[in-house]
Amino acid sequence: MPATQQVTAVILAGGEGRRMQGVDKGLLSLWGRPLVMHLLERLNRQVDQVLINANRNPDRYRVYAPIFSDADSLHTVTDFQGPLAGIAAGLQHAAQDWVLFVPCDSPLIPLDLAERLAAAVSHCGQIAVVDDGERVHSATVLLHKSLLSSLQNYLNQGDRKLQIWYAQHELIKVDFSDQRSAFTNINTPEALAELERSAQNRAAN
Repeated sequence: MPATQQVTAVILAGGEGRRMQGVDKGLLSLWGRPLVMHLLERLNRQVDQVLINANRNPDRYRVYAPIFSDADSLHTVTDFQGPLAGIAAGLQHAAQDWVLFVPCDSPLIPLDLAERLAAAVSHCGQIAVVDDGERVHSATVLLHKSLLSSLQNYLNQGDRKLQIWYAQHELIKVDFSDQRSAFTNINTPEALAELERSAQNRAAN
């Protein structure tokens, strides 16, 4: 099993935020702090190194952790090519052989995320992805760095779908149905407002 100290975590904050009116989601405020800070706080307790994949606002993100853009990967891409482009760049920049990717709009990820995904690939497999019992969270995934060449080839063919590339390799789905709410995604202003209210309601009770 890869020790969690031998895992690099990458926060995927390189999207266009289309459903958020183009706002850079990683910098959205939740409970008085940007989403990226919530993730950093949780990931720093689990892994040795945390990086941020960002295609906008590099100076703002650089305050929190080292950053890179999609275009910093080995293949030639423009920004905003989807999560696989950020994953490819992350595999290139990570110091460790195992890389944990999490989207910037999931601020409640479990504190045992890295440990459980790493345990899943202890005997075989190069990809461990989260399954919350209702759906697979394809962008919350642990990957081995040796997959970089395969991913580069896939992207250079013009393909962008996570699931199709995953299907080319041995994929392990890890059951997180006991922590389904930890993978809440903030995809819309309404979802952000609802999560903000949930904390206020808990405090009131």
